[in-house]
Amino acid sequence: MKDTPGWASPGSAPSDGQEPGASHPAEPADRPGGTQPADQPTANPEGTGTKWSKEQPPPGQWSAPTGPQNPAQPPPPPPPGPGWGPRPPGGYGGPTGPGGYGGYGGYGAPGGWGGPPPAAKPGVIPLRPLGVGEILDGAVSTMRTHWRTVLGISLAVALVIEIIVVLLQGLVLNDTTSTTALTDPSATLDEQTRAMGDVMRNSGVVALIALIGTIMATALLTTVTSRAVLGKPVTTGEAWRDARPQVLRLFGLIFFVLLIAAGVLVLGALPGRLVGGDAGSGLSALGIIGGLVAVVWLLVRFSLASPALMLEKQGIKKALSRSAKLVRGSWWRVFGIQLLSLFIANMVAMIVAVPFALLGAALSDGGLGAFADGSSELGWTYLIVSGVGSVIGSLITFPITAGVTVLLYIDQRIRREALDLDLARAAGVQGYGNPTPGTTPGS
Repeated sequence: MKDTPGWASPGSAPSDGQEPGASHPAEPADRPGGTQPADQPTANPEGTGTKWSKEQPPPGQWSAPTGPQNPAQPPPPPPPGPGWGPRPPGGYGGPTGPGGYGGYGGYGAPGGWGGPPPAAKPGVIPLRPLGVGEILDGAVSTMRTHWRTVLGISLAVALVIEIIVVLLQGLVLNDTTSTTALTDPSATLDEQTRAMGDVMRNSGVVALIALIGTIMATALLTTVTSRAVLGKPVTTGEAWRDARPQVLRLFGLIFFVLLIAAGVLVLGALPGRLVGGDAGSGLSALGIIGGLVAVVWLLVRFSLASPALMLEKQGIKKALSRSAKLVRGSWWRVFGIQLLSLFIANMVAMIVAVPFALLGAALSDGGLGAFADGSSELGWTYLIVSGVGSVIGSLITFPITAGVTVLLYIDQRIRREALDLDLARAAGVQGYGNPTPGTTPGS
């Protein structure tokens, strides 16, 4: 009988026998001597055939396989040898089932070890390429773990931005904006167009200020999120000291990106303006639509410039080129994740802000009826009460949008530049990416 590993018991030799009555495998028909064994092995006085040793293992120590054997069926798994220790359930990271013995096969082979051990997770994310849910969960976990620092920064930025918006609307925009023509059936087309333009200008100014506030919050929360990835705490003072040298460059980056976006829109509308007439109006509309598409493409392409500028301490031009390099080939993925995070953040902000807006309208002159039909101006009561709701909403939206942007930047660098190795070393993870010589992964 051939001594095949996994069939013979540890320490036994191919010629080891059994006690009388113990089950044993059938001998081959063409065994030496041309004799068939009896039911019980006995010594052969003539010296022919095979003798069984008198020293046999105790009963129940091992038994040969019984029943019909299928040559195509793989042998059962061998018992663990010395030094291996007990096998964890399911093997060392590999799947169980056909083709492998619960992770005891060859490393990297089907049914074998099943790959390297799980990625380290010193902080809010595992140090490997991330999925959409992990990025969103990491942003929320950062806000939950470091809530004092995150809410302190978000509250400071939200208060400054909302005070500017309230003062701008109460002192400037209300005097130059009239929406009466939009609800007046007798208003001419020019009056309705002018009213729509006023609303768009008002909304555009507010959106611009909110965008600046979002980018500012992202910059200040970048340090918090980057430390959260390493599992290290950070105070508001530390975050400000880290971000302060880059604040002026950050505002320069914002101005430059907005200047590029405005230039693209102007170039899109310019041909129609030059042609004039009805044809020119249609051409301008098409040019503006095309310009908006180009602006969206550019904004997504440069969306990772802010964390690149803050974390890599780069200049404006280098940060833009870094963002373009990281987004290249992943534009749709970056766009989808950013759009999803903005949708979630705006939905949360709307849920919080709408009740305050209704309360402000109810407390204003004329009540909700006058506010609904547009006959009441936006008074200070409405602006202040709705502003409080906007601040509360920003406490939630700023950390989400900022966290998603920073984690998306880290994810792209992990995918392209193996940043996870540097992060693991910075977090103090022992042996990450550098296995000890002579060891086998998973052992």
